[in-house]
Amino acid sequence: MDFDQNNGGGFQKKMFHGNWKCAKCGADITELPFDPDPSRADKLLCRDCHRERTRSFRR
Repeated sequence: MDFDQNNGGGFQKKMFHGNWKCAKCGADITELPFDPDPSRADKLLCRDCHRERTRSFRR
């Protein structure tokens, strides 16, 4: 896991920038906390769809 030290003395996870689309709603995704596997880019979810999916597993 990559971490960058920020100015506040804490650590912040490295973010990856790109141009992807959410597989569910089609929203633009420009930043992810991981480097996505190109062969699975069609399965990426935006923050809102990921949150919704996570909530549905908890029910």
